[in-house]
Amino acid sequence: MAKAKYIFVTGGVTSSLGKGIISASLGKLLQAKGFKVTIQKFDPYINIDPGTLNPYEHGECYVTDDGAETDLDLGHYERFLNIPTSQANNITTGRIYNNVITKERKGEYLGKTVQVVPHITDEIKRNIYLLGKSGEFDFVITEIGGCVGDIESLPFIEAVRQVKWDVGQNDFLVIHLTLIPYLKAAQELKTKPTQHSVKQLLEAGIQPDILVCRADRKLPADIRKKLALFCNVHYNSVIEALDAETIYDVPVQMLKEKLAERVLTKLKMSHKNEPALDQWKDFLGRLKNPTEEIRVGLVGKYVELPDAYKSIAEAFIHAGAENECGVEIEWISSESINEENCESLLGHLDGVLVAPGFGERGIPGKIEAVKYVREKKIPFFGICLGMQCAVIEFARNVLKYKDAASTEFDEKTKEAVIDLMEEQKKITDKGGTMRLGAYPCNLEKGSKAAATYGKQKISERHRHRYEFNNKYLDAFNKAGLRASGINPETGLVEVVELVDHPWFIGTQYHPELKSTVLNPHPLFVKFVAASLQYANSKS
Repeated sequence: MAKAKYIFVTGGVTSSLGKGIISASLGKLLQAKGFKVTIQKFDPYINIDPGTLNPYEHGECYVTDDGAETDLDLGHYERFLNIPTSQANNITTGRIYNNVITKERKGEYLGKTVQVVPHITDEIKRNIYLLGKSGEFDFVITEIGGCVGDIESLPFIEAVRQVKWDVGQNDFLVIHLTLIPYLKAAQELKTKPTQHSVKQLLEAGIQPDILVCRADRKLPADIRKKLALFCNVHYNSVIEALDAETIYDVPVQMLKEKLAERVLTKLKMSHKNEPALDQWKDFLGRLKNPTEEIRVGLVGKYVELPDAYKSIAEAFIHAGAENECGVEIEWISSESINEENCESLLGHLDGVLVAPGFGERGIPGKIEAVKYVREKKIPFFGICLGMQCAVIEFARNVLKYKDAASTEFDEKTKEAVIDLMEEQKKITDKGGTMRLGAYPCNLEKGSKAAATYGKQKISERHRHRYEFNNKYLDAFNKAGLRASGINPETGLVEVVELVDHPWFIGTQYHPELKSTVLNPHPLFVKFVAASLQYANSKS
């Protein structure tokens, strides 16, 4: 069994430079050369996972098949590599310390004083090696969250230093992503911030092998030479990463900059064949040259921060390219919607997606949005809470259950069409206790959902506590909002669709989490197609 190579991606100067996109792009290039690659993210915050974080704090919480609540960068890894991630792909400081303290309480350290070095760093390394020792991968790319120099990142950086001596320099490589700012007053690019960032890495005992330099303009040869000289890297290992029109341009950029070739050369590996990016380039061609345009409204409560709905936005990009259609998202705060302004806010749209979320804030606006698009026959897509709002709206306005609600918002409602699962009622801890991960679903033969998927047995990812109350199932089915997707093990409703509507589907699960560049999710593809058809019918 061949040993895995370990690649670490660190960041300097500032956060949000795109370590996740660079990691995913490198992974894509190595994968396109025939290697097996996985990527993991180490986050320095003390939360066990991002599951209890407000989306405004950290963007969306991404969920894997095995039910891990993870950083949104894992979504990028899956969208680029087209392979699933797992609990092992996202580790936080909180999880590391929790594991160490649990072992200490069990007496596993034989009375020794538990310290950051070696106990915390050993636990970090154990998680680094977990994927590499599986024998499944040629490369394990590890993204270290935050910036070099951050106090909370220090144990991770020390663990990375130790890895080099554990595995040997031919199986170890560090890529440092940094910023080359342009000072308008001086009219020049400045390398000093990168020099200081590399100096901090060197003080921690790590020499970066490759510099990836974010900039808003091309790096002249003299700047590259200066960076190579002062940062002690080869000239060819100074990689330019210009601002891109879309994140999906970055693998092609890195192909031109020969990032994968530099990595393979440093690791003394053969790299004769060119990466096969034909499908990727075909996707980019369709993405950048749409033949038609639609405007879709995304109704949610965190719309001020689009990263809160990152996977939905990306799924629209994939589905738009598949339909050769540009999808412009109009971000609409559900708190701003009421019965009087629905027409002005939604009337011009070609489709409306009501987004997931938690809590009662903004619910009346979501319900009004559903009512409007249902009555006006505008294509509708409801995800998780969006599906539940569709159920509540239908119950109130079609079935005439005026008190219909979810017990999440109204514990005293007499018509709990959405209710807490029985096993959830005894749970008091909030972290990691929802219905999480992939569950099976059987789609009704002849339903729009089954036609969309092209099959009747599917598996999709979940993240929620509340469910459709099956006490009302017959009433909904008879009135025309059919439960067309059912969990075969529990009987829980997974999909609802309106019979007398061009395209009205709600899912309890999160289909956006499984959409990738090479496999756009069928529900998004068909929703975009339905919205395009509706747009053309208006003209």
